[in-house]
Amino acid sequence: MISVAKFFSPKDMTVGAPWKRIIEFSIPMLIGNIAQQLYNTVDSIVIGRYVGDNALAAVGTSLPVLHLLLVLFVAVATGAGIMVSQYFGAKDREKLSRAIGICITMTAVASAIIMVISPFVVRPILALINTPETIIDWAEDYLLILLLGNWGFSYFNILSGILRGLGDSLSALVYLLIATFLNTILDIWFVVGFNMGVPGVALATIIAQIISAVFCAIKLKKMDDVFDLNLSMMKPLRKYVLDLLKLGLPSGMTQVIFSLAMITVQSLTNTFGELFIACNVIVMRVDGFAMMPNFSFGMAMTTYAGQNVGAKRLDRVELGTRQGLGIAVGISTFITIIILIFGRYLMNIFTDTVELVDLSMKMMRILAIGYIAMAVTQVLSGVMRGAGDTLTPMWLSLITTFFLRVPIAYGLVFLTRSAQYPNGRPESVFISLVTAWVCGAMITAYFYKKGSWRNKALIKNVE
Repeated sequence: MISVAKFFSPKDMTVGAPWKRIIEFSIPMLIGNIAQQLYNTVDSIVIGRYVGDNALAAVGTSLPVLHLLLVLFVAVATGAGIMVSQYFGAKDREKLSRAIGICITMTAVASAIIMVISPFVVRPILALINTPETIIDWAEDYLLILLLGNWGFSYFNILSGILRGLGDSLSALVYLLIATFLNTILDIWFVVGFNMGVPGVALATIIAQIISAVFCAIKLKKMDDVFDLNLSMMKPLRKYVLDLLKLGLPSGMTQVIFSLAMITVQSLTNTFGELFIACNVIVMRVDGFAMMPNFSFGMAMTTYAGQNVGAKRLDRVELGTRQGLGIAVGISTFITIIILIFGRYLMNIFTDTVELVDLSMKMMRILAIGYIAMAVTQVLSGVMRGAGDTLTPMWLSLITTFFLRVPIAYGLVFLTRSAQYPNGRPESVFISLVTAWVCGAMITAYFYKKGSWRNKALIKNVE
């Protein structure tokens, strides 16, 4: 009989059938990503139902700004996961311990930077992207609470990234489910019970994230059979800091690029008025769940590739890539069909406004086919990152977001202006997005096939 402890122990992905290891690792991560998505989704449902459509729009227009200001954590988390997976695969206890310790230190630095700068930049950025005066105060309150209380968010993401790098995606899942349940209860309590409005959901999210981060820290402290976690290992040695930045900054820059593109397009979205902003929120919430399998398989492939590159098993990396890609594309195809058939019921969860539901479903149909393309992009990018090549996915993101999506969006808006649509047709926003996804999948497949990622490992002499 398999003990419960075994499910919560680090997983060695260098042995066994690749597809089995990928699925074993992906399922808890998928459930966890869905739970993570529930944070913002529950916020949107509670706000939309109990405060109104304009409040829902305020939260939606805040998200691109939030993503931009939290990119430091993406950089640290990505670098952490790659370093940990490769050193764990190589069975190098000292380097593994130092990598984990430095990630914890760097997270504290990044959190402090965010806390200092956020009060000075939030309002100007919201004004810059044409946030309507009717919702800008709510948007500012929501952002400031989340950013000033970013410690929970940052440490949960970093520590859960370390756990995933060790092959343990189940522990972080359990802690996240607990925090998600708590977030839901607090959302209802603060908004419905205390009538706190938009600030109430932000405060609930902060409290829940802090609790999940504490659970992750306790779990890591107990894993002393795998690595050492003490103050000496947290000293920011130059080599490890540079390795962390080398691996993490390209992914952080990818998120900067993505966030800047979102903000640029959000500025365009805001010109269509509050109804379309609210529509964009609803579509992106459903989109978040539809993308979860793709993100989960992408992260699973990063850990899988990292461990096998560390163990010098490039043959397993390529076999696992083919198997993981087949699974991801199959699941994304199924999800696309479900969205097309049952999408309207999902939209009704957020609002009873018929016009808003109709508009949201129309935009969702435009996006649906793009999820299959994103399965290809996420899996192949995950493999390249796990092997240590984080620069290529960064450049591909730059190409598909800034040089494809943004020009297409603004170009279509310009070309579709009319008496009925003086600012252009709103469909342009989503047509540009799905076009970027499809082109991104083709370009990513080309660079994966080219194979330069094979020579980027921290562990040298990969065979």
